[in-house]
Order: sequence, then structure tokens, then C-alpha cells
Amino acid sequence: MKAARRLQWYLIAIVVTAVVMYIVSLAGFGIPGLIETGLLAMTPLALAAVGECLNEQAGTVNVGMEGIFLITAVLGVYWAEVFDSGLYGLLLGAATGAMIALLFGLVCIYGKANQVIAGMGLNILALGLGPYLLMSIWAFPGIHIFPRDLMFPSMHFMIDNVYFSISAVTIAAIVIAVLAYLLLHRTLLGIRIRAAGENPVAVDVAGVDVGQTRLLMCVIGGALAGLGGAFMPLAWFGGVVKEISAGRGFIALAAVVFAGLNPLLALVAAFIFGFSEGVAYTVVVSPGVKEIVPFYFVQMAPYVVTLLVLVVAIGGKKFPRALGKPYVRE
Repeated sequence: MKAARRLQWYLIAIVVTAVVMYIVSLAGFGIPGLIETGLLAMTPLALAAVGECLNEQAGTVNVGMEGIFLITAVLGVYWAEVFDSGLYGLLLGAATGAMIALLFGLVCIYGKANQVIAGMGLNILALGLGPYLLMSIWAFPGIHIFPRDLMFPSMHFMIDNVYFSISAVTIAAIVIAVLAYLLLHRTLLGIRIRAAGENPVAVDVAGVDVGQTRLLMCVIGGALAGLGGAFMPLAWFGGVVKEISAGRGFIALAAVVFAGLNPLLALVAAFIFGFSEGVAYTVVVSPGVKEIVPFYFVQMAPYVVTLLVLVVAIGGKKFPRALGKPYVRE
């Protein structure tokens, strides 16, 4: 019954998205450009949400994705300039996210720290560390624009005689979501991961190290969030500002809740949120509209959609019984 109800809401969300696209097309906005912007906005959300699905399936909660986004966005640009390569910036941004998550995992999994408080502490740390890094590296507070040739290139296609581009990172995010689902539901490792979150005692009795399993998923989740953080300046915005994440880490958490820790549904949720942000950007930059509709009213659309989705979808979700609880071997 719950599965049927959940499917009903997903179908409603898809239908609403299609209707909005049709209305937007009647208003004269280009659908390819809207989809392109929506996919760009989806990518960091999908990467972080899929990584957190793996992390929470193993029993660890990391609410510090907003902080990982902020730190890796700045350091991703820094590494890109050091190695003169946007690709290196993305990869080292992912490595930075993995290192942050490794420290978080050691503190929470082996140090038995409260995971929610540690994650919020990471977010607060990033609020100060981001501007500090901008100032210490580039001696300019708040913003840094890097050379255009460091942008990670997108692939271009033609749709109805209109150029449409999609980033290879976006395609990778979709593939990663599929692989994560197969990992969780079609492999022995996936059974161990889910068991570590549902019944860690049974995993321990079976001879599998619960701490190592949780730490591995934590690091993978951090790496994906770090890739998403570096993606924003290096493959989307073309610059980094101290508020670059703009709450996207929390929207990714909303996607995780919406999905019930299912990576494929997290991808769907990320697209819905990304599409709403794409609509907002399209409306804001459209002549004749931005003079009528207040800028900040349009910009709050993704956050309103997030709240509405959470209100509708949060009921009836089943999460692992040992989620957020440090495992103490008896």
C-alpha cells in the first residue's frame, strides 16, 4: 500500500513537471535551455544525495554536505589553477570531500560523537573557512573568477535545430545513481552495507567489520559530495563566491528523505529540485518578466518546492533501525 502511494506521488511529480514545461514553452521560453539548466542544477544535488543514500544505508548520517560543498568548491578551483586543468580540479575536489568525510567518519564511527552535531559543526566551520580560503589564496574577499579555459567542457547536441549541452559529470551522476542502486540490491557488499545500518550486531557476528563498512560508505559519500561542490564553479558558474552552495547541501538531504535512501529515487528528486531551479533562473533572466516578478520571489522557488516535497513525502519512510547510532561491540 505504501509503495503504491509512493509511486502515485512520483507520478504526480512527473506530471506536474511536464505541465510546467508545457506552460513555460507556451510563454516563449526554450525547452532545451531549460532542461540544460535543470540538469546542471541537478548534478551536484544528485551526486551528494546518492552518496548520502549509501552512507545512511550503512547507518551513518552526515548532515554536513553543505559544508563539504562550500569547502570543495573553493579548493576545487584552487587545484584547477595549480594544475591548469578543470578535470584535476574536479578530481581533487572529490578527494578533498573524501578526506573531510574520512575525518568525520573517524570522529563519529570510532569516536562515538553525535553525528548530527558533528555534521552541523562541519557546516558552521565551512561558513568561516570558505571566506578565509578565498581571502588567503586570492587576497580578495567573497568572490573569485578564474580563467575561462579552466572550465570543464560540456558535450553539445542538436535538438530541433537548437544546441543543447550536457556535462560529462551529469552523465556520470546518472550512471553513479544506477550503479549505487545495483550495489545495494544486487551484490553481497550491498547486503552487508544495508545490514550494517539495519542490524549491525548480525554483521559483526558474520565476521564483517561494521566500523570499516560504515567508514567506507562515509568516504564514498564525501567524495561524491566533493565532486558536486567542485562541479558548481568549474562546470557551471565559472567562478566561486562565499555563498556558492546556497543551501544546496540541505536540498540534497531533502532528496535523500524524499527517496527513502533509494539512489534512483534520489536522482529523480534531484532532477525535480534542479528543474525548479532551472525554471527560476530562466524566468529571472527573461526580458519583460524580471521587471514584473521580483527577483528574490522567483529565486525562492527551489526552496518552496523542497518544503512541499518534504511535507508530502516524509510520511511512511522506513529508515535503518541503527541509523545515526554508533555501534558498540559487546
